[in-house]
Amino acid sequence: MGKGMSHLSKDDLRFLQENTKFNKDEIKQWYKGFMRDCPDGQLSKEKFKEVYAQFFPGGDPESFCDHVFRSFDKDGSGSIEFKEFLLAINITSNKGDPKEKLNWAFSMYDIDGNGTIDKEEMESIIKAIYNMLGSAIQEQQIETPQERTKKIFNKMDTNNDGVLSKEEFVQGCMNDRCLYQMLTADGEAPKE
Repeated sequence: MGKGMSHLSKDDLRFLQENTKFNKDEIKQWYKGFMRDCPDGQLSKEKFKEVYAQFFPGGDPESFCDHVFRSFDKDGSGSIEFKEFLLAINITSNKGDPKEKLNWAFSMYDIDGNGTIDKEEMESIIKAIYNMLGSAIQEQQIETPQERTKKIFNKMDTNNDGVLSKEEFVQGCMNDRCLYQMLTADGEAPKE
């Protein structure tokens, strides 16, 4: 998709219909809104953070946004094109398949992209979530990021090698409603 495209190509529309749970009209609505907010066809990291900040006025979502943006920007271009955007929305929305959502969450938590999540990566994301939630989370008696990470690893690291493979992460979340909801920021439990 080139810069400044004023319409969605038939190929892109067909691709999105085949690869998301959105219908033709929904895709066109999303595209219209995306182009209104990003007339050059590119969602920058700055604009992404700006939008995210509106949802968390009592917190600081910047660090979390960096992680989410990295996982959405599949081609590493530094901006998100409409196809990347809608594929990400599809996965993270309630329409998304739980296992797809967990695969996306895994890619977000796997900061260095080596195929495993270590304790430092998990702790980094949990700290970012806590910062994003800000005052809302400070009002609750809540575990530190280190304590939360330790509990997650105790439940998920089935082979006790100190890292979580994608299989351990997905299976651990599918078997634990609370972990699934926390690690995917989703209100619904997985259904197999």
